[in-house]
Amino acid sequence: MTTGGDGIPKQQYRRSRLADLDDLAGPPPGRSSAAASVGADQDRLSTARREFAVLLGEFRRTAVLVPLDGNGDLWSADLNGVRWICAFSDEEALTRFASARGEGGREWAYQTVLGARLLDVMVPLLPGPGGVALDAGSTDGTLFPPVVGIVPDAVAVDLGGTQ
Repeated sequence: MTTGGDGIPKQQYRRSRLADLDDLAGPPPGRSSAAASVGADQDRLSTARREFAVLLGEFRRTAVLVPLDGNGDLWSADLNGVRWICAFSDEEALTRFASARGEGGREWAYQTVLGARLLDVMVPLLPGPGGVALDAGSTDGTLFPPVVGIVPDAVAVDLGGTQ
């Protein structure tokens, strides 16, 4: 802080170097910088939605491995009130997960389940909101949360569903 001639402290704000670089680039021709930013955000959002739709479609058509718990049920974990069925793309992903948990030495029983069956049949059977965590604990992991377009509407939390 510095003081003005009147002795009252005046706060100085340090400008980010990223803001300086953005100023150098300027807005695209014919657009204000605010409109350019909104347009770029919308483009990125549209691209991300398309990419996720492709990923979801692939997951729904793919058989994945789901470990079984001690009772022979699909293995799941609760995180912040959402029950996640843990699924793995292959045995190597399951092995990495088991090793990360310190349980790599034990045998893990698993069942092969189609992704669509997990989302459409198994998630609705969970008590409360649920989704699927694919390759949990991996840098390549993906969450399929309990929202419209991923799970049945009756259990989608964004429609006020879940039993």
